[in-house]
Amino acid sequence: MSVPSPGLIKLVNAIDKFTDTTGTWISWLSVTLVLAVTYEVFARYLFNAPTIWSFDVTFMLYGTLFMLGAAYALHKGAHIRTDFFFERWSVRTKGMIDSIAYLVFFFPSLLVFFVIGAQEGWYAFQIGETSEQTPWRPILWPFKMVVPLAILLLLIQGVSETIKSVWAARTGIELEHKEKVEI
Repeated sequence: MSVPSPGLIKLVNAIDKFTDTTGTWISWLSVTLVLAVTYEVFARYLFNAPTIWSFDVTFMLYGTLFMLGAAYALHKGAHIRTDFFFERWSVRTKGMIDSIAYLVFFFPSLLVFFVIGAQEGWYAFQIGETSEQTPWRPILWPFKMVVPLAILLLLIQGVSETIKSVWAARTGIELEHKEKVEI
């Protein structure tokens, strides 16, 4: 029976802990989102004084929360997959398919998205792009830079997931068992 090297286990654990920590920090953005929406509801319906900033703040916070939470969701196994096929396969087959998918699709596509997202965010910063959605017109570069940041977090967690899937493909043993997420 093969035993993973201590360095490999340390790397996987360090990445997973980093993702758990950043996922927890990012989840606190939901408090800010709830406060912004609550303030707008009270201002609009109790005082008949809607704000000009609420729409922009809520869609930017929700988008940020959604994007930055993607790496945490990957770590926890919460992304969508065709389970009715996947559950019937052996650990080795699952590992082989995941390994190929990470190496052929995940990393190349995310690297392209990272470059494009960083260019878009940098361009928005250079021209001082603002939102056209409301009269408040907030600057957009911080929101646009969430895309490359989210992709960077996904790439980091992708390294851990690839190591786990390659190990499963080689040995037929899971380094980490994902809990089945029911919706």
